[in-house]
Amino acid sequence: MQDSVNDITSLDDIKLFVDAFYTQVQQDQLIGPIFNSVIQDRWPVHLEKMYGFWQTVLLNERAYSGSPFPPHAKLPIEKQHFDRWLKLFNSTIDINFKGDKADEAKWRAAKMAEMFRYKIDYLNKQNPNG
Repeated sequence: MQDSVNDITSLDDIKLFVDAFYTQVQQDQLIGPIFNSVIQDRWPVHLEKMYGFWQTVLLNERAYSGSPFPPHAKLPIEKQHFDRWLKLFNSTIDINFKGDKADEAKWRAAKMAEMFRYKIDYLNKQNPNG
């Protein structure tokens, strides 16, 4: 944790929270096995993609293109997984940052989790046998 907690203002800040967050994710008993089995040895590639995503979303610097939902569409995840993901995300932000961008990051993460969960639930109802 930093001595003084500042807002998210740079790519270095994004790298700090993305790295800290995904370190927790990888070690988490509930969601870690899901992430680790899908990402396997491609964590550096995934982290670079996440840096670009959050740099685009929070700093308005175009560093990510694509659609974040499709890679998640067929994951075996439910409400409890989204809740854990969001808890880890929010605690990572709260430990390291404070300010408008930090609040925006948490808000955007919550909205993304809500939308992903809704879409996955919808797809599972459309095709219950996978």
